[in-house]
Amino acid sequence: MQRPALSPERIIEAAAQVADEGGLTAVSMRSVGRQLDVEAMSLYHHVPSKQALLDRLADWVVTQVDLPEIGTPWRRALTGLCDSARAVYSRHPWAISLIDSRATPGHALLRHHDQVLGCLLADGFSMALAAHAYSAVDSYVFGFVLTELQLPFRPGDAESFTEELALPTEDYPHMARLLTELVVGQNYDFGNEFSYGLGLILDQLEVRLADEQAGA
Repeated sequence: MQRPALSPERIIEAAAQVADEGGLTAVSMRSVGRQLDVEAMSLYHHVPSKQALLDRLADWVVTQVDLPEIGTPWRRALTGLCDSARAVYSRHPWAISLIDSRATPGHALLRHHDQVLGCLLADGFSMALAAHAYSAVDSYVFGFVLTELQLPFRPGDAESFTEELALPTEDYPHMARLLTELVVGQNYDFGNEFSYGLGLILDQLEVRLADEQAGA
């Protein structure tokens, strides 16, 4: 059976599979070639270097995030964007460090930024407040995903972790109370904190937007 012809798209998708399986350090022209069952040298006809491969991989993962349409109410737009970004970056744990490490942003990342700013500006944000808003939610998503990926327990295992931790009440009274009231017997899932925390940010943006418009 004849293999499909090589293309930049197939190469980047193979690089994503390598990164998903072995992390970003596993990505090389040779490992991607193995994934495609071709010699590494054949990749250079489509991708000029490993750095170009990583640049395109960063762009590829950004395209997996659902972008809001300009004209969508800003709060719904940011909520959908953040939910989608969290899901994508959680599926691809290498994505955040890769995106942050690229010196030259690609077309997809620039379009991503432009579209989000466009949604906010179209719904009454000033450019300054739109920039603050985007920075806040972007940092929140990145930080939350990184924390979630590094937790020492899996969803549903928080109670077992708490019992093993066995914090002494006399040394850590407030932490012990938190664990007793919110974790033990409560089926606690750290992932549920995402929507609540995002809501706090959006609530404050709503206040800032109203103040800005009232002073216009």
